[in-house]
Amino acid sequence: MRRFPGILAAAIDLVLIIVFAAIGMANHHGSILPGLVIVAWPFVAGAAIGWLASRAWRAPAKPVRSGLVIWILAVVAGMALRVATGGGFAWSFFLVTAFVLGAFLVGWRAIVALVVRIRAKQRS
Repeated sequence: MRRFPGILAAAIDLVLIIVFAAIGMANHHGSILPGLVIVAWPFVAGAAIGWLASRAWRAPAKPVRSGLVIWILAVVAGMALRVATGGGFAWSFFLVTAFVLGAFLVGWRAIVALVVRIRAKQRS
């Protein structure tokens, strides 16, 4: 398999974090746009820190090497930035954030790894 494009991986991460924020806005506020950027930016910044810490551009679709680090830092740094900028903290929000971003940021990478593994078996 050719190397997974880093820019595509970063775009997928960005879109999924925005989807996470949009779902939360829709469920809790009834509308998405007014506060979407305010909700999403700390987690986008946390994911960017995760990209840097894991050097994800080297293996952007690896679930453990890149996905786990990006996920953990998106959640931890994102929550820290959220609290530092007056967004508040609730354990329920933290747990939902950790679960959903884990499923999103590690999940798509796990699916890619599974597809690659299945294709490799089919070729052999």
